[in-house]
Amino acid sequence: MTIGWHFNNTYSKLSETFKENIKPIPVTNPDLVILNEALASELDLDFSKIDKDELSKIFSGNLLPAGSNSIAQAYAGHQFGHFTMLGDGRAVLIGEHTTKSKKKFDIQFKGSGKTAFSRNGDGRAALGPMLREYIISEAMHTLKIPTTRSLAVAKTGEDIQREKVLQGAVLTRVASSHIRVGTFQYIAARQKEDELKILLDYTIGRHYPEIKNSNNKALDLINLLIDRQCNLVVNWMRVGFIHGVMNTDNMTISGETIDYGPCAFMDNYDPKTVFSSIDQTGRYAYCNQPVITKWNLARFAECLIPLIDKDQPKAIKIATETINSFENKYEEKWMNMMRDKLGLFGLDDKDKFLILDLLTWMHEKKADYTNTFLHLMKLNPKKDNLYSDKDFINWKERWEDRSSKNNGTSKKSMELMRNNNPLFIPRNHKIEEALEAAEQNDLKPLNKILEILKRPYDEQIGTEGYQSPSVSGEKYQTFCGT
Repeated sequence: MTIGWHFNNTYSKLSETFKENIKPIPVTNPDLVILNEALASELDLDFSKIDKDELSKIFSGNLLPAGSNSIAQAYAGHQFGHFTMLGDGRAVLIGEHTTKSKKKFDIQFKGSGKTAFSRNGDGRAALGPMLREYIISEAMHTLKIPTTRSLAVAKTGEDIQREKVLQGAVLTRVASSHIRVGTFQYIAARQKEDELKILLDYTIGRHYPEIKNSNNKALDLINLLIDRQCNLVVNWMRVGFIHGVMNTDNMTISGETIDYGPCAFMDNYDPKTVFSSIDQTGRYAYCNQPVITKWNLARFAECLIPLIDKDQPKAIKIATETINSFENKYEEKWMNMMRDKLGLFGLDDKDKFLILDLLTWMHEKKADYTNTFLHLMKLNPKKDNLYSDKDFINWKERWEDRSSKNNGTSKKSMELMRNNNPLFIPRNHKIEEALEAAEQNDLKPLNKILEILKRPYDEQIGTEGYQSPSVSGEKYQTFCGT
């Protein structure tokens, strides 16, 4: 086959501590549902000469590419605050593919069967959650947010038992790596400093080669990850994305969004919005995402204490001070992000009040988060009397006054807003429509939403239904799919 795979598998060469060597468990009747041809092209892969039966075998794990070397990775995690030794319980990393431009990507099957880390799970995944990850991860990419990507989804031809019987499926996930905060937690829990140094050096070599000759690589890595995660979560907040399961095993060291289980996008603005069925306390609510990011980063820093300084109290003090820099960094980045959404240049002491007053109004009036900014850009899909509210009109006058201080650059102001406020997000009810249709072998709604989400910042004809929230009024809930 002339697909173009070029595997150079480095993680699988680490000791047995870090992984289990295992192949995907074959499935009975593989059937390719969707292949991301644009991503394949970016990866320098060409599947055009491969027939569907062969593709179905490839993307179900029944036929492994030459040069692959499949493993399940070991990691741990604080799941809803409770520490657990975990690992890839339903995923297999088949290898690291290198593109012609020398970029390296993990190729992983999700839903590929039991591993040593499965505990009581079946190691399988259902079609709906895998297509959800495909839709949302690709939307995140076009929304300009660092993310893992989705290359394909294939049905397995097997049923799996969840709350009800569902169709089994395998997702092919692409990531710059699958190294997580939880990977470091797993190794740190073993209390073998030589293993921790191996993981630190491997991670720096893979993602942060600029600090490989640093005098304190552990501390520099913490600082770099604080910046990456700050930028990531600020971007989540920008588009109203709620991850839903921000456990430490779902925070990557690369700074990419990973694991689209119970995630969803906020419609009406409410900082306490939670969609996940398993988040009973609101730990991972929209407003808590920055707080949890810092908490997860603190768990990462704890792992590296032995490598920060031989004097443990000194190392703890240094790590604590470093992690405590998060708030100021986050607030500055968040403020600048909100200025961008409002098309504001420069700094003004009153900006924070202007921003918070808008968010307060949106919360009180249950205004749609995305469409409020579209209204300010005169791009709201339909007229809404909500924006005739006198408090909003008064606020808008203050905003226009502040905007006038942009030195008359109204065109640049609008351009800034257009680059930061999507016209289209993956609307929850539209995703559900697409997933329900796909379960019945109708892929038209899936393909339609994917086509629209390829250009989330552009005006598109005949797409108003994809810009409005659901009118059902029912509380929306999402599930992990495990």
